[in-house]
Amino acid sequence: MILKKVIKSNEEQAIASWTNYLNQVRLDNLLKNLQNQNQNFKDAIDTLDSTMHQINKSIIEQNRGGTKGMHGFIAEVAECGIGNAREQILGKAPKYVWINDNGPSDFVRDGIEIQQKFVNSGNHLSLFAIKQHSEKYPWFLDGGRKYQIPADHYEKIKMLLSISETQANRMGTETSGFSLKQWKEVNQFFETESIKLSDIEPSKVSYREVQRNQINTTIYNEKGNIKDIDTSIRRDMYDKSKPTLKQGAYLSATAAALEGGTAFITGIIKKKRLGKAISEFTKDDWLDISKDSGIGAIKGSTRGVTIYALTNYTATPAAVASSLCTASFGIAEEAYKFRKNLITKEEFLLNSQILCIEVSVSALSSILGHAIIPIPILGAVIGNTIGTFLYEIFKDNLTMKEKLLIEDYLKEIQECGIFLENEFELYNHQLQREIKAYYKLLEKAFSPDYSIAFQGSIELAVSCSVEEVEILKNEEEIDNYFT
Repeated sequence: MILKKVIKSNEEQAIASWTNYLNQVRLDNLLKNLQNQNQNFKDAIDTLDSTMHQINKSIIEQNRGGTKGMHGFIAEVAECGIGNAREQILGKAPKYVWINDNGPSDFVRDGIEIQQKFVNSGNHLSLFAIKQHSEKYPWFLDGGRKYQIPADHYEKIKMLLSISETQANRMGTETSGFSLKQWKEVNQFFETESIKLSDIEPSKVSYREVQRNQINTTIYNEKGNIKDIDTSIRRDMYDKSKPTLKQGAYLSATAAALEGGTAFITGIIKKKRLGKAISEFTKDDWLDISKDSGIGAIKGSTRGVTIYALTNYTATPAAVASSLCTASFGIAEEAYKFRKNLITKEEFLLNSQILCIEVSVSALSSILGHAIIPIPILGAVIGNTIGTFLYEIFKDNLTMKEKLLIEDYLKEIQECGIFLENEFELYNHQLQREIKAYYKLLEKAFSPDYSIAFQGSIELAVSCSVEEVEILKNEEEIDNYFT
């Protein structure tokens, strides 16, 4: 009888342990991904900071390119920095390298050489500059090399190429930013030159964004963009870490297979103990076995879904959730017996109480076993086996006096738990009050008002138990200290 109870209890706690393991794996993955994303965000922001530093030190302070050409060098460094930051926030390696040798290429991206042209003079949309470069280096586009122009220039070119000649002539010389002269120039360029639109790509920035007086704002705005991407990535991580219907269904099916399979094997063993060989089983024997297996599978499926829901949507440990299911099944069975007058009211209450004690022992033993042996299922099963056996032995061998002593002990533990809980609440409230007071002191100490900040610093030092002789309390003491 004890062995049967242990096997059944182990089965139930095994499902609970597996549920707990799946939940923990999901949460561990979330924590790992968030930690990795912390590093990704730091790397991206650091890259943007170093980009701005490089622009200031290597270009602006040295007046590289002069008034007319400085923005071109700024654009090259900005493109590399922003491009690398956008890769890093996604957890990828930087892929932009600034060449900085005044050669035919300005930078390399994933092994592809790129020449950048940021020229606004004459309203040629940087195409004239590309033409000059192509004439000087006619081989440049060989091997997949690219030309790059400001994002706004590229969009303007695409818009002009989308307008037919008939439409262009109807729009007049200049209408809402449309220039017929510019339209003719762009179309003529792609008709006569060997360069195609596919040989040109847009930069990540516009012409205006790389000007000397604008680049700080551009990098600042890009940091905001990086933060938005980071927030979106983290939100996606949280969403993916949430419990899913698919995982719940998987656990339900696993639990159904486990309890149904166990019931099937137990049914065969029960029949064999009656002296029957499997080959001698009748139709009724197999029907009995199938019935028990079906009930076991239904209970297992219900248990799996319930445990998954309780552990993920309430603050219920898996072992406790499994015990709640067991208690619910057992009490429901006892209630059925009572309604059918198979047991008395006293028997119903007694059996229900014993059942609750048994599942409590099972849950506690499973939790302790997993704490000692932190291996999924194994620790829980071993702990449950030992706990259940001990409980059954003690239960059957205790005198009424000993049982009353245990009851008194349990009552004392409960009272102690209530006392500790109340004490914790008091200490917690006290801690919250002290934290609020500390934050007020910090706010005062770092006030933009000098006099308030000075007084606040003194009060902060006192609150942190700094010796009075070491606290500078007036201007005279400050002067004496530093001079």
